[in-house]
Amino acid sequence: CETCDEEEAKYRCPRCMKYSCSLLCVKKHKLTLNCNGIRDKTAFVSVNEFTDLNLLSDYRFLEDVGRTADAAARDVSVHRPTTNKFINYLRNRARRHNINLKTLPIGFTKRKENSTMFNKKEQKFYWHLKLVFPHSHAEYTLKRVPEDRTLTDILKPYIDPVESDPVVCQRLKIYTMSPHSDVQILMKIENRRQNSTRYHELDANRSLLDNLKDKVIIEYPTLFVVLKTLKKDMVVLGQ
Repeated sequence: CETCDEEEAKYRCPRCMKYSCSLLCVKKHKLTLNCNGIRDKTAFVSVNEFTDLNLLSDYRFLEDVGRTADAAARDVSVHRPTTNKFINYLRNRARRHNINLKTLPIGFTKRKENSTMFNKKEQKFYWHLKLVFPHSHAEYTLKRVPEDRTLTDILKPYIDPVESDPVVCQRLKIYTMSPHSDVQILMKIENRRQNSTRYHELDANRSLLDNLKDKVIIEYPTLFVVLKTLKKDMVVLGQ
């Protein structure tokens, strides 16, 4: 095993070709080498090493690309309206909740990424949400987060020692090992000068909707999860 150097190897990673002895070592090598464990179907193969298996792999890869493109063409969500009428509708619904939702011109990355929608039947928002963990240099994107979920519930899969994914938990170890009282959730205040950046402090026990009220949101919320003892230059409004 190239991870622990103790046990006999049983598995070989299709991506980086590293040998591992157990599921634990497989996860450790993925975390250490930032490896996703998926074989690189586009990796270069010289003519001398090219075999019938490589030809078959390339053929199947092209078939997969064709199927994916066809599925995307049929996906209704991909072709959801991006007209001014749709954008204005989202803004108006947000305004009813005292949220000043602003959108960027078509072509901007945040505009393309944004999957926020308003469900007319349920009469509630499903937000596109980005979580930033600066002390671990990690970011995670969540899609269709219901407005009535509390921030505590949203963060459980990431920093809860019991409920979080083992790989994510390891990456965010500095958070999972810290007491909950030391964790602070911040959101940048928009429309301020670059040299006077300030942040709103959000209440983890309240819903996402309650935390967004009376605030300016550009496309979608970005939440910064920080530790009070390490946040340094992140100045909270009123402090």
